[in-house]
Amino acid sequence: MKFEVGDKVVVKITNEDGIVAEILDDKMVVVDVRGVKFPAYTDQLDFPYFKMFSKQKVVPEKKPVAKTFIDQVPKEKIIQLPRREPNGVWITFIPKFEQDDFGDDVVTLLKIHLHNQNETGYDFNYQVKYFGETDFELKNQVLAFQDFYLHDIPFANLNDSPSFNFDFSLLNPDKKKAPHFEASLKLKPKQIFMKIQDIQEKGEPTFSYQLFKDYPDKVEEDKMELGKLAAAGYKLYEASKARQHLPPARTVVDLHIEKLTDGWKTMSNHEILTLQVNEFEKYYDLALAHYQPMLTIIHGVGSGRLRDEIHDMLRHRKNVKFFVNQYHPSYGYGATEIHFQY
Repeated sequence: MKFEVGDKVVVKITNEDGIVAEILDDKMVVVDVRGVKFPAYTDQLDFPYFKMFSKQKVVPEKKPVAKTFIDQVPKEKIIQLPRREPNGVWITFIPKFEQDDFGDDVVTLLKIHLHNQNETGYDFNYQVKYFGETDFELKNQVLAFQDFYLHDIPFANLNDSPSFNFDFSLLNPDKKKAPHFEASLKLKPKQIFMKIQDIQEKGEPTFSYQLFKDYPDKVEEDKMELGKLAAAGYKLYEASKARQHLPPARTVVDLHIEKLTDGWKTMSNHEILTLQVNEFEKYYDLALAHYQPMLTIIHGVGSGRLRDEIHDMLRHRKNVKFFVNQYHPSYGYGATEIHFQY
């Protein structure tokens, strides 16, 4: 079934009316449903004529009223989408292909969507940065099981090391949940090229990255009673003199396991990761105690598990102004710079 821009359609799965806003290819279009645009396969759509003549309307027509006051206007009913298994929040990229002078398909831009597959809605602040400088920013909200169109970026901009940064918070605050949650994605041009080649071979229109699966719980800070610490034999110092009793801090910390212990060859992966995380925590706390402006953590590239573990912790630390994992002439992509705020 073929559609053209401006055609009225019905989304089969939700029975909602929409309009074709853009043709992506012969299998997929962009549909506008009450101001919300999202990609859909053509076999998920139908023309509205059969619905008009064969089915009763979801909401019966009301007789016209001569005058209606604002407090008499009924609240709009929320249409519940079919129940699906929650699967996190994703950022989705839709390549836009055009033919060049030689008849080859080339990508001219990427259409970017935020796809919420959870049962919870979120407020979000979205930023695109090139070399650390903000180029585009958007504040809005994405509802449960909703696709939200963000914007387009020219394909050539991928050479400028774009990073896609989100700061999420719950639409309905929960005391047990974190007040906000930061998620980011940084893509290398080679990654994008390989993804596009992969979806072309599979005949798929999009590729996606998961930003998070479950919104995190609130991290409670442990409170210590000084009297109990003193009674237990701990030495207590005045806050103004505390730093002179602390071990020296470092501006660069190398977490490669061979730098931390000679017995690493007999350790399990879990033991290695635990030791590396403990070492990170130690020098993170010392950096704060000495009021360092920044700290560089060398975690290496590898599988990325240590990097992800550290980034997950940093997203919940209030003293972290921002952190970035970008190319460094000495460490490549194997280090993260942490900038503090006091």
